[in-house]
Amino acid sequence: MSTDLHIGADAEKVVVAARTVRTRTGRARYRRTGSIVAAVPRPPSGRGREVRLASASRLALGLLFASAVLTATGLAWWFPIVLSAGLLAWSWRRQARAAQPAAFVAPRDAEARVLWTEPEREAFARALDASHRVRRTWPALGEMVDPGQADRSLTRALDELATLLERRQELRRVRAGLESTHDADIPADSPARLAADTQWDRADELWRETGAAANRILRAVDAAARAGESFIREQQVAATARHAERALARVGGVPAAESGPELADRTQAVITAYRDLVV
Repeated sequence: MSTDLHIGADAEKVVVAARTVRTRTGRARYRRTGSIVAAVPRPPSGRGREVRLASASRLALGLLFASAVLTATGLAWWFPIVLSAGLLAWSWRRQARAAQPAAFVAPRDAEARVLWTEPEREAFARALDASHRVRRTWPALGEMVDPGQADRSLTRALDELATLLERRQELRRVRAGLESTHDADIPADSPARLAADTQWDRADELWRETGAAANRILRAVDAAARAGESFIREQQVAATARHAERALARVGGVPAAESGPELADRTQAVITAYRDLVV
């Protein structure tokens, strides 16, 4: 079973899944970093309908000429026509998708997580950014870290965070619905009021628990990034100190400043003698 984690973020959502994240509109490029495969939206091509029609017309003329050549060689006439129509349709669809902003498909897979709410999307984006910072420190840490094991741990942390944030997203909707019942004009001892209050307490407890768990993961990933970056800075400072030590050793002590004053004295004596001769 694949241990890769596929992530796609567009203007409206973040998709986290075990399988490749596909686009509904637009195009995306895929970047692999360890076991993380990020689908990055590409900007729209900007080609309007008129430009696409002109491109399709040029392609149609080329296909028409090729079909005529193939038919002349004895090939059944319908085969190149069908093939040309298929190529035209494929090209038109491809250009039309490229002209639209990228939007990812929300998977129906039960294991896929889709984050729609802004706070949860921002939290996951911070964690993903911190994970990239962590990975950039591994080369400098050398044998102090096992990249394979660290990669799996980091990916698992992001996977768990996505699950927690999706639950928190659902709890946000539940809490909003229950909060709207607080102003309902019903007796305080009504069974409906008591049931709503009970569910509110339960939702509030889960809200605090998921928030605490998500914050633990966020703090852990950020702490790992800061620890690695601090170590790298420490190594850079130590290297600078060693370089300065070697440079100072080559310089040695400060030489006596004798040549300069001697030259000045000689110059002054020559000028004085010249003046005496002139006078």
